[in-house]
Amino acid sequence: MEKIEIIFEDDWLLVLNKPAGMTTTSENSRVRSVEDWLFENRKNGLKRNGIVHRLDKGTSGILLVAKTEEVMRGLLDQIKKREVVKEYLALAQGECPFEGEICMPIGRSKYFFGKYAVNEEGKEAKSKFWLEKRLTKEGKSYSLIRVRIYTGRTHQIRVHMRYLGWPLVGDRTYGGEVLGLDRPFLHASRVVFSHPANGGRMEFKTELSDDLLIFLELFDEAKR
Repeated sequence: MEKIEIIFEDDWLLVLNKPAGMTTTSENSRVRSVEDWLFENRKNGLKRNGIVHRLDKGTSGILLVAKTEEVMRGLLDQIKKREVVKEYLALAQGECPFEGEICMPIGRSKYFFGKYAVNEEGKEAKSKFWLEKRLTKEGKSYSLIRVRIYTGRTHQIRVHMRYLGWPLVGDRTYGGEVLGLDRPFLHASRVVFSHPANGGRMEFKTELSDDLLIFLELFDEAKR
């Protein structure tokens, strides 16, 4: 497992790059979590040690952590008002269009324990995606896409893309082809928010993690 990378740090907040395979919080987890790491290295007494939002265990990428109660409230308020931009890079099966949007509620699956699904009784969920590159492998088509989420439902991107018929590669839970990848091809690549202490607009980006970069070498770029 790769180590946690500190992308940015000041007196008010931390921006981390979480490796895949590590859970975000210690809640219901028997493996080492980001919360454990924070407790050991940046203990601050806040709930979940200041973690503002979560990433799935199998998802790598940017994670925001508050250092004070005031900053935590400020960041959570921005997320609630949808003022925080959160974007991901994902590899989907099939040929996605150049741009797409889905607004379908997500809730717990009525048929499979531990899974989520588009469910009219669920909570509002909105995702938008843009095609970055078309790829092929052994005659099959794949799409590298950039996804922006406007809400933060559990497994939102994975569920929405499965519902549209383009499940993420590596996502066993939601019907994705594995192709040798031991986790969903999903990386939190960009975040934009206002600094709660000084109001300045901040933007952070991360490249795909090493395992995903190596995995992409197995694919060919589709001919136009």
